[in-house]
Amino acid sequence: MTSLPASTLGRTGLGVSKLGYGAMELRGPAGGRGREIDDATAGRLLNQVLDAGIRLIDTSPDYGRSEELIGTHIAGRRDEFVLTSKCGCAVSEDGAPTFGEHDFSRHNVRAGVEQSLRRLRTDHLDAVQFHISPSMGTLHEHDSIAELLALKEEGKVRFIGMSGTLPNIEEQIESGVFDVFQIPYSALEREHEEVITRAARAGAGTIIRGGVARGVPSARPETIERLPERFRATYVARRERFDRAGLDDLLEGMSQMEFMLRFTISHPDLHTTIVGTANPDHLAANLEAAAKGPLPADLYEEAKRRLATA
Repeated sequence: MTSLPASTLGRTGLGVSKLGYGAMELRGPAGGRGREIDDATAGRLLNQVLDAGIRLIDTSPDYGRSEELIGTHIAGRRDEFVLTSKCGCAVSEDGAPTFGEHDFSRHNVRAGVEQSLRRLRTDHLDAVQFHISPSMGTLHEHDSIAELLALKEEGKVRFIGMSGTLPNIEEQIESGVFDVFQIPYSALEREHEEVITRAARAGAGTIIRGGVARGVPSARPETIERLPERFRATYVARRERFDRAGLDDLLEGMSQMEFMLRFTISHPDLHTTIVGTANPDHLAANLEAAAKGPLPADLYEEAKRRLATA
């Protein structure tokens, strides 16, 4: 088993590995965005995740078959990992997720959580996070937090969280309501760098997503060209920023992916970062990189200095 750095997820007290697994890549073609994945491959991958010592898996009703596959293949190992999902993802009358739509009404929050529990074949979720960073005004308007707290009282949810982004994350942290925040961050997306620290100092657990910037530095031109147009410009801009910063000069034998992941793990207030893949070889590479821990302090500071002016 790979020896992964460990952490505690803020005031939840939950023990997690600094490398978590984001299960979005198991969504399949649902919603028109994913690639087909067969059940046997998904099962092998999820068991590989746990066998390697990863102790947090993050999913969502918006991630197609992800919850179903987790429930099918590793429900029997439920005590080995922290399981987090989302709420506010719209649920249709027949119980199927309505991809890309969100509804923060009390009815939909409860319906989403209870259906997640059934798909995941578990009696509780360790944390449920509101998806897409709704404002506190939206949550108060729908009394959404009260419904999630009711589910917590019933034992179906242990802690409540927020998948938060600027600008709304500022007031979300100040509210003191949320035990966990999922926040985007990487060397190429540093807008939330100080926000992560504020969330941790408020006692919340921090789950970082996008920690390898979706492989932007090493993505082949043809891969970027296949992206939907709304994502392509962002990918190109981040690739250009990596080049302008001269980060290749700092790699010292590391791959670009290893550098990106270890840069993210170097954030002192990160508790875990979720990285998703459906490729066992990519998972093995992520594990090997994460096991090396943070970047050397001098290299980390030099990388931040270069990125600040890139």
